[in-house]
Amino acid sequence: MSERANRSLPAEYFDALYARDPDPWRFETSDYERGKYDATLAALPCARYARALEVGCSIGVLTADLAPRCEALLALDAAEAPLRRARERLAGQPHVAFALAGVPAAWPEDAAPFDLILLSEVVYYLSPPDVERLAARVAASLAPGGDVLLVHWTGETDYPLSGDEAVERFVAASPGLEVRRAERAERYRLDLLQAPGLRPPAGR
Repeated sequence: MSERANRSLPAEYFDALYARDPDPWRFETSDYERGKYDATLAALPCARYARALEVGCSIGVLTADLAPRCEALLALDAAEAPLRRARERLAGQPHVAFALAGVPAAWPEDAAPFDLILLSEVVYYLSPPDVERLAARVAASLAPGGDVLLVHWTGETDYPLSGDEAVERFVAASPGLEVRRAERAERYRLDLLQAPGLRPPAGR
């Protein structure tokens, strides 16, 4: 295994990755990814969300699955190339918006509050201090009773953190959120956190 990165991976890392391969993780064709996406959607407590945020949408495969369950969905990615493909995939769905943003430095504060924030395969790209900053951003942007769903691969990485380390650090930096679900599959983990308060009935 390569030596771990000691800082958050920059946008240039992802730009180079997508320049070499437009679908580097085989989101469109992998049975593993399809099964993980199905489990991700099944883990959401609400049939429909008023306003959702997906951080790290890549080429928009999961975004397309999530979109029918949201009245409004904002999807972010740090690289422009996958965002172009995601926009094409979701063309004709005006309730889905996209933005180029590398978190936690960039954050759509003007679009909050969200009753769902999805962090799928993104937190382990961040350094420990940036995980704490991300957790603070998330907590401040959640509507009462809002959900945070984290999904991360648990194998070895050369990223700043492993999947387990990333989730554990995020949860430790989110004392105001309640862990409602923590599950492990063969190659990934799925963790659901919830903000205090009552969600408006329309979100259910």
